[in-house]
Amino acid sequence: MISWRAIAVATLFAAAPALLAGEIPPDARRSGYAFMGPDTRAMQDDDTTNPGMLFVLDGEALWAKKTGSANRACADCHGDARSSMKGVAARYPAFDTALGRPVTLDQRINLCRANHQQATPLPYESRDLLALSAFVAHQARGTPITAGDDPQAQPFVEQGRALFMQREGQLNLACTNCHDDHFDKRLAGAPITQGQPTGYPLYRLEWQTLGSLERRLRSCMTGVRAQAYDYGSPELVALELYLMSRARGLPMETPAVRP
Repeated sequence: MISWRAIAVATLFAAAPALLAGEIPPDARRSGYAFMGPDTRAMQDDDTTNPGMLFVLDGEALWAKKTGSANRACADCHGDARSSMKGVAARYPAFDTALGRPVTLDQRINLCRANHQQATPLPYESRDLLALSAFVAHQARGTPITAGDDPQAQPFVEQGRALFMQREGQLNLACTNCHDDHFDKRLAGAPITQGQPTGYPLYRLEWQTLGSLERRLRSCMTGVRAQAYDYGSPELVALELYLMSRARGLPMETPAVRP
């Protein structure tokens, strides 16, 4: 059965004379916040009405909670997150020398759990992992994104860029066709943004919960009727790294609010 998203995507592009991908110049790049209506902006701007802040508060509690057979808390190693985690999320995904590849913030949290707390890694999209990621990323709010600056990460940035430009699925569309070529238009009533990942994990009204960038990427892949990559796959990590490097210089907003 063809979903309403697939129909909407097909309708949007049916009248397009050509799909010529052209990357957005750095000085023209805008956060998704710039495409939101006044009500959504107001919800994000006010911490007392931003539903993502509930996850940040949960993450703050988890930061101080001892866990695992080592009976250690994040705070036992890192202290006060307001200082130790300030700006950290703006660098992720970051290259891990020991692993020889980049890791996302979610993966870094789970590596710390396994290696230092001797605790079971948290499942992707679980409330605890989203809460910890949101709490850490919230400490970078207002910090310019710098992900992808490490020369060791460059091959992975290029891999992510190739995936961003690659057509896929039964609709034969690439990420760039929407987010480079057709931003500022609308798809099924929702604004098409430039896809700048400035506020993840973010609260999506459609989901009625917080979600990761990987969840959003998988949703887009399903929307063009492609097989979505698994959570934590090298492809999704490379895509996330490219998107964050593409947003370099834009300020972090976590937790952002989107439709």
